[in-house]
Amino acid sequence: MKITLSKQYTQFQTQLTAHINAFETSGTQFGDLGRNSIKLFDLEGEQLNIKSFKVPNVINQVVYKFFRKSKAQRSFEYASKLLRLGIGTPIPIAFYEFPTIFLFNKSYYISQHLNCDLTYRELTTNLNYPDAEVIIRAFTRFTFDLHEKGVNFLDHSPGNTLIAKTNDTYDFSLVDLNRMKFGKMDFKTRITNFAKLTIHKSIIKIMSDEYAKLIHEDYDKVFDLMWDATEKFQMKSKRKSELKKKLKFWKK
Repeated sequence: MKITLSKQYTQFQTQLTAHINAFETSGTQFGDLGRNSIKLFDLEGEQLNIKSFKVPNVINQVVYKFFRKSKAQRSFEYASKLLRLGIGTPIPIAFYEFPTIFLFNKSYYISQHLNCDLTYRELTTNLNYPDAEVIIRAFTRFTFDLHEKGVNFLDHSPGNTLIAKTNDTYDFSLVDLNRMKFGKMDFKTRITNFAKLTIHKSIIKIMSDEYAKLIHEDYDKVFDLMWDATEKFQMKSKRKSELKKKLKFWKK
């Protein structure tokens, strides 16, 4: 077992390890992630969010053992980097890995649990959500800030941004952090980063308008690229879904 903890939590290693060892039988289930699992645990009155990553296939067990950092390690390191950049994300606490001599097995990522008022998803499923345009424009400014700081969040999708209202402002925090790139982003990379967020043209128009103002580009240029990227992503997702259905059929 490999354990890495944030400095401020080293004194809690025994309690944290106990939670990891009891993960399958304890804790409160949070959400429905399919491949992975999240449970909530208590640490002396503080609510912890523990994410258990599914054991990878045999090829990836070799890759994660010898060539690539695990999803848990990347989540921990990326969260630390985001906080240093002044970007909201739940505070990272620890990650645990369970490798064997030749293969990689289970891994867990522990962070503080962050409550929110909504995620971006609610804006896409309820077009009449209160204050929707204000939130969408604020979210677009948040995304622009990510890009200015060289953060390319590859899983910039509806459920991965937590939104909390504070008085008349909205605060944004990223979750599900294991897929990111860092570095200067060109115009196309910036705009296509919005592709996974919504299928609604009305929302794309709002984000395009706000981003065009921030980046000092023509609105039509921003909108055309953002909408094109969105349509391509939807087509790709549809083909992937249809392929999975066919594979399930032939497995029967």
